[in-house]
Amino acid sequence: MKPTVKSLETVFTELLREEKYSSQNEIVEALHARGFDTANQSKVSRMLTRAGAVRLRNAAGEIVYCIPPELSVPVATNQLKTLVLSIEHNPHMVVIRTCPGAAQLVARMVDSHGRSEGILGTIAGDDTVFVTPVRGVTVADLLKKLRETYLD
Repeated sequence: MKPTVKSLETVFTELLREEKYSSQNEIVEALHARGFDTANQSKVSRMLTRAGAVRLRNAAGEIVYCIPPELSVPVATNQLKTLVLSIEHNPHMVVIRTCPGAAQLVARMVDSHGRSEGILGTIAGDDTVFVTPVRGVTVADLLKKLRETYLD
């Protein structure tokens, strides 16, 4: 019988499930150690994005890359409420503050509501999400809807 050869994506996913890699360079080194010499930082960055990976605190208290268990819509809204710290606005956009490392996860959930809910798009950092409304929806209306969904 021929031995099973794992793909780069499979090994990459296994590494993220270990929840012990704090940087993209650490992931590159781990892939090299497993025989994937073509792995580099930019390839790992693209793979992290495609996988929907986020940086969260692991059981040891370290901020590490991991893949949320659900890949389509991140998590139930009531679970996301524990990650959202505040929702504020200015005349142009809404700003959501999250726990460290949770902004991308929250942004994916907000984006999943889409244009029909008044959301043109989001930009996420580590602990901050910028949300802009579609034309015809006021920032105040969007703020109210987001607060009802993620804070109340």
